[in-house]
Parts: sequence; structure tokens; C-alpha cells
Amino acid sequence: MKLLVIIVQDDDVQAVQNRLLEEKIGVTKLSSSGGFLKRGNTTLLVGAEDDQVALVKQIIKDKCESRIEMMPSIPVIAQGIITASEPLEVKVGGAIYFQIDVEEFKKF
Repeated sequence: MKLLVIIVQDDDVQAVQNRLLEEKIGVTKLSSSGGFLKRGNTTLLVGAEDDQVALVKQIIKDKCESRIEMMPSIPVIAQGIITASEPLEVKVGGAIYFQIDVEEFKKF
């Protein structure tokens, strides 16, 4: 058995969670935040049998594609003059995946 820790952008989490539940793979959802843009994300905890790991990875790959978004410009004050920089293109989305071996699992 494996414990999968998957960090997913909030925009993608519902699709991942729904697909996992369709496959009858249990998932625990934890709210989290961080990263470059300080945007919300969700950490999913999945207990998966060894033969389910490849399916979980494929679901993540299918539902968590990265994309380009525009980050608003930030006003800059220099010598009393306020100027705005150009909006920046930023790659967002995707997922971070950790796989941990589980020595023992019990459900009470």
C-alpha cells in the first residue's frame, strides 16, 4: 500500500477528486496555500493499493494540466513617479505528487 500526497491547484481539485471517487479510490482533502502566486491549492491524501498507483498518476496527469495565466502588473514608485510594469505570463496548474510506502494500515 502507498500513501499518495498530491498538491493540486484549486481550479483542478474538483475534477481530480470526482474522478478518483468514480474509480472508488478514497481521498481526503486538505486546504492549503503557498507557491509563487500565493494562490489556494488543495492537498489530497490518497491511500492506494500498489495496483492503483498507475491509475491515480494518470488521473492527475489528465486533470491537472499546466496553463499560462497573466499576472497583473505591479505599480512601481521611482523618484516620485508611479509606473506600471507589463503583465507577466506565469505558468500555473499541474500537480506535485509524493509517494510514500505504508508499513501498516488499519481502519477503525
